Amino acid sequence: MQVGIAADHGGFELKEHLLSILRRWGYEVIDFGAHTYNPEDDYPDFIIPLARAVSYGEVDRGIAICGSGVGAAITANKLPGVRAALITDYYSAHQGVEHDDLNLLCLGGWVTGAALAQDLVQAFLEAEFSGLERHRRRLEKIARLEKASFG
Repeated sequence: MQVGIAADHGGFELKEHLLSILRRWGYEVIDFGAHTYNPEDDYPDFIIPLARAVSYGEVDRGIAICGSGVGAAITANKLPGVRAALITDYYSAHQGVEHDDLNLLCLGGWVTGAALAQDLVQAFLEAEFSGLERHRRRLEKIARLEKASFG
């Protein structure tokens, strides 16, 4: 599985930690930045390229980190086909994939500790979409909305 990861200054430290963990676990990881800590950077500059890669299928899943995770989730969900969510608990990390085909995990670098983030990422990456009819039906409704919105 190819995983993309991105963060601004608020998520930089957590991103660097997760980057090493993901590589140790054997994932192919594309780092969309930030590549250096800059307290003046803006999360859309890193989250948009990551979300585009998820939208275009260039990566299988993405991990976006900003200070709270909220801005990352808002930004990522602006692209068609991206199903991003701010995740703070283990259940939602896997259930979001199983029921909603979550493909971009958002975390808050200032509010999520490294150990919890590692558990959330593991649950997210190991989960698989159920494919149940009711889950597909719901995703089809979202896809129709995206098509109407994005043309």
